[in-house]
Amino acid sequence: MDEENITIWWGTPVECLSAIHRRHREAPLEDVALSNAIGRLRVLREHADAVVPTDSLRWHAGRLLAVHPLRAPDALQLAAALAWCEDQPRGEGLLTLDLRLRDAAVREGFNVLP
Repeated sequence: MDEENITIWWGTPVECLSAIHRRHREAPLEDVALSNAIGRLRVLREHADAVVPTDSLRWHAGRLLAVHPLRAPDALQLAAALAWCEDQPRGEGLLTLDLRLRDAAVREGFNVLP
């Protein structure tokens, strides 16, 4: 990967793999497309830093669930992003296509991409 350093939540690769396989079940991908998607995920996992689960992160995810209409995995992702930036999200980017997570991240102070 030649982009800036990327940090992901520990569970992100599992969520991505779930999405890839769900998409494949709903509308089968060609073998090469499925292989490429899984390969790109493997490269991401190998090159990205990961925020690991901690008691503090679980506490922060609980706070986020109390103030934003998030699902548990999204709260954990946002809590991981906040832990990564030491609760100083101003100017930091967060990549998501999920609308609820996007809204919560903006309200927490992140610049949401794309």
